[in-house]
Amino acid sequence: MADIRHMIQTGGPREKVYSLVSTIKGLSEWWAADVSEGADGTVELGFFNKATVYRLRRVATEGTQLCEWICESGKEWEGTRLTFLLEDASGGGTVVRFAHARWRAETDYFTSCNTTWGELMFRLKTAAEGKAPGPLFLAASLAY
Repeated sequence: MADIRHMIQTGGPREKVYSLVSTIKGLSEWWAADVSEGADGTVELGFFNKATVYRLRRVATEGTQLCEWICESGKEWEGTRLTFLLEDASGGGTVVRFAHARWRAETDYFTSCNTTWGELMFRLKTAAEGKAPGPLFLAASLAY
């Protein structure tokens, strides 16, 4: 199995970062404009007029230190896990250790998603620091 991993330090407090990675409102500030809650407690992120939908279910939290989601739908995403581990940074701010884990293989789509997650980490950083990056609008070329 393959994993995508990123680490970034933000100037924002851990509570703010946790809110950005664990709530519908937070996810819509840096990841997707089309975010909704399913009747069963899942979160759905829609892209390309919902031609692509990633359905996530939160499976673990630990205070404001950990938020983990399991992916229930999406091209090659089903069964993968998104983990946000948050640590206080020395000198202030928050270190985000992110993993999109348990991919079945390192495909071209995996590589494309790795690139996109890199950009998303900088968008998360910007939002955590009180700026407004807005949601990510993926280019049609990433739709495969």
